[in-house]
Amino acid sequence: GVDKGLLELNGKPLWQHVADTLMTQLSHVVVNANRHQEIYQASGLKVIEDSLADYPGPLAGMLSVMQQEAGEWFLFCPCDTPYIPEDLAARLNHQRKDAPVVWVHDGERDHPTIALVNRAIEPLLLEYLQAGERRVMAFMRLAGGHAVDFSDHKDAFVNVNTPEELARWQEKR
Repeated sequence: GVDKGLLELNGKPLWQHVADTLMTQLSHVVVNANRHQEIYQASGLKVIEDSLADYPGPLAGMLSVMQQEAGEWFLFCPCDTPYIPEDLAARLNHQRKDAPVVWVHDGERDHPTIALVNRAIEPLLLEYLQAGERRVMAFMRLAGGHAVDFSDHKDAFVNVNTPEELARWQEKR
């Protein structure tokens, strides 16, 4: 299949839109990718591959980043959400209270792969994945997290899944 992150929106790959927005909010940005690493590396960003066999989904990517990077808090965002808000990190952090993980809710649905995650949940995440579990939302709740309201930015979290959706978004923006 097509690597969604490499699809172009207004002449720039989707993943680069996400990375550029995150770089204005964070001191350090890395890319989790299991294919086409050389393309992502050409940007100068560090690329981290999943540490678990068979690439078992978004949680495996989160685990791999926490295993290989320093830091207490990690902001995760999929490559197919090019319109994330400029204040994503600040709002998630401000609204997290004491939760070890928070994620975006756009007013209608949860976006658990757009999440601010504390390193403290790494052992629980490893155990969850080793037990064969893969459901992101179920893990976020198990870890004691909660959603943060971004209903004022509903369109910011539309993910682009096909070249046709991408074409529609290019027409809208």
